Amino acid sequence: MHASRKFMLLAGLIGQLLWTPIASADDSSWVRVVPETTDEILANPGMGWETFHRTADRDSNLPPWIPSTVHYARWGWGTLEPETGRIDYDFLDGVLKETRASKQKLAFRVMCCSSSPRGPYHPSWLGTIGGKVVTTRYGNGPELEVPVLDDPAVLDAHLDFIKRLGARYDGHPDIDHVDLGSVGWWGEWHMSQSASAPMPSLETQKKIVDAYLSAFRKSPLVMLIGGGEMLKFAVENGTGWRADCLGDMGGFSRTWCHMRMAYPSSLPKADAMDAWKTSPVAWETCWDMRKWVNEGWSLRFIFNYALALHGSVINNKSAPLPDEPSVRPEVERFLRRLGYRLVLTELKHPKRAKPGESLELAMKWQNTGSAPCYRPYRLAYRLTDGGGKARVLVGTVTVNKWLPGEIELFTEQFFQEPADLPAGAVVDVADSVRFPADLSPGNYTLSVAVVGEEDEGPVVQLGIKGRDEQGWYPLSTIEVGP
Repeated sequence: MHASRKFMLLAGLIGQLLWTPIASADDSSWVRVVPETTDEILANPGMGWETFHRTADRDSNLPPWIPSTVHYARWGWGTLEPETGRIDYDFLDGVLKETRASKQKLAFRVMCCSSSPRGPYHPSWLGTIGGKVVTTRYGNGPELEVPVLDDPAVLDAHLDFIKRLGARYDGHPDIDHVDLGSVGWWGEWHMSQSASAPMPSLETQKKIVDAYLSAFRKSPLVMLIGGGEMLKFAVENGTGWRADCLGDMGGFSRTWCHMRMAYPSSLPKADAMDAWKTSPVAWETCWDMRKWVNEGWSLRFIFNYALALHGSVINNKSAPLPDEPSVRPEVERFLRRLGYRLVLTELKHPKRAKPGESLELAMKWQNTGSAPCYRPYRLAYRLTDGGGKARVLVGTVTVNKWLPGEIELFTEQFFQEPADLPAGAVVDVADSVRFPADLSPGNYTLSVAVVGEEDEGPVVQLGIKGRDEQGWYPLSTIEVGP
């Protein structure tokens, strides 16, 4: 017997130990299966721990117990377009190749204004096309140059750059999301502490947001929370949001902090409180988690806060985790909830089926994570015969509408201690697949998986036990006969 078929037979036997078949009380011709849940940290697309400017296999500070499916990076416009009209596709394609080899997807931001005179983000060729560059300072720092995004030549070149970037990479299978940047210091939509370089006009800002919205219609977009009116405009047009300085409980000022003042103000003003229902929320730590521990700030408070606002990913800047033994349990607890966590709590199906006929499946699913799965991945079913031969049947159900639970935000009680985010509602799901007419009679192992938008390969790890090496969950048996 072929080795892969041997494995599939073994997987089926193991899988049957992890579910409980119960005869339906109202119809003995049906089988009811109750899978066993797992507390494993799941490695799923578009959620969880981000590595920063290095892939997971090259991140020496990534503990082996933390999976990472997203690689996040930021580059200057000049890095990506070193010559007029020539985007360095070889550079970006190389990064995407390395990211894919590490079993991750890339998220990235473009920046135009650097606070370092030795590391400008704008292209050196702007002057040759008549673009305006001015000298300023960041705070009390040395003089440095930044581009004037209001200048027609600069703006036209930048809008054209965004258009061409999207034409090449929108919907790329190795891109997770695009961080809608460009404007302000580090692409963060502010020019604070600038001596003489104000923010571009709202008209210019809107043109830049519009350019990203037009260029990236397939790849998800997120915009920094400090974008003000432009954040509202972006969210109205379907973007998610991103917030740096998660965890700041007063590290900059004793009377002001991001957690208690900035986020509770910015999100309602931008009408962004419900943006998470359709687009992702991305977190970046303030400093990194070592600062939180050194300051004595509560990890439980910070992590519950991040979950309550329905985050999907977190970027700790590839910094080492704090050494304290209490840290790992809190991080593990957080990562079990961060993003979507799809749990099949019940499966019902007929004991027998005939070739060429439809198989009806009744299921109960629950999202016990903090965010939806934003991709319309599909439920699929695999039939494996006694010889290990398998048939995959893709259903009609997508998983992107199953929401997590919610709590009331920014109340007095919330600021005292954010409550644990409840699990989402149990969703009754009915699906139907047609058995092939040439299906041979016999007993088949029935497996379930969440597969991609266009292919039949499993892409999502479920919050239940029994996953085999191919990513399927053998759950039951079904008799096929004439």
